[in-house]
Amino acid sequence: MALHFVSPTTTHAREGETVVLTGAEAKHAAVVRRVRVGETITIGDGAGVWLEGEASDVSAAEVRVRILKRVVHARPEVRMLLAQALAKGDRDELAVQAACELGVDEVVPWQAARSVSRWEGAKAAKGRERWASIVREAAKQAHRAWVPEVAGVETTGQLARRAATARMLLLDPSAETRLTELTADSRDLVLVVGPEGGFAPEEIARLVEAGAERVRLGDTVLRTSTAGPAAIAVLSGILGRW
Repeated sequence: MALHFVSPTTTHAREGETVVLTGAEAKHAAVVRRVRVGETITIGDGAGVWLEGEASDVSAAEVRVRILKRVVHARPEVRMLLAQALAKGDRDELAVQAACELGVDEVVPWQAARSVSRWEGAKAAKGRERWASIVREAAKQAHRAWVPEVAGVETTGQLARRAATARMLLLDPSAETRLTELTADSRDLVLVVGPEGGFAPEEIARLVEAGAERVRLGDTVLRTSTAGPAAIAVLSGILGRW
């Protein structure tokens, strides 16, 4: 399988032209992945453009790639969003990474009532930047044509407003409806995953009042780091992506 890189310079590139990777992507290609002249690699712009090419010149400063094929992938008609509650340690980051590899289209950091981690002030921008970096690397690893978006951290009130235009699903182990029983419609899906301590009762009430549905995966309780990715896999089957 060809190595994959992401660069905004690919957006308007055409077959027969040369794309130049510079900066961190060039260094990663030449030094870490050890790309060689003549090797086939793929490059995307993170927004649907997918290029297949051949490395014609390789150095840590720049990697030149002659484009052999160009394909544009459409954005999914029904998008999957993961509203991941902030969690202690790296559990929320593990959830974001796996969800991206499995096909999530947007990640929403959620400041839940029971979140131990707090994103406030400068930490909010730093946290979002960190998650965006994780998403970008996971998308490259998974060879995705679209790099998922990372929203700014949201409160429960802000999250509730998303239920007006999307189908919101609360992953609640005590819910009666199983996630596998759902059928998709034309609305985007927002999957909400709580922190280690679960949802606070007032959060469930607020989100359900806004239109959210409570669903469960099965008879067990998963960690916040695994619940989202597991649900994304189920939804991928429901949406016919897998």
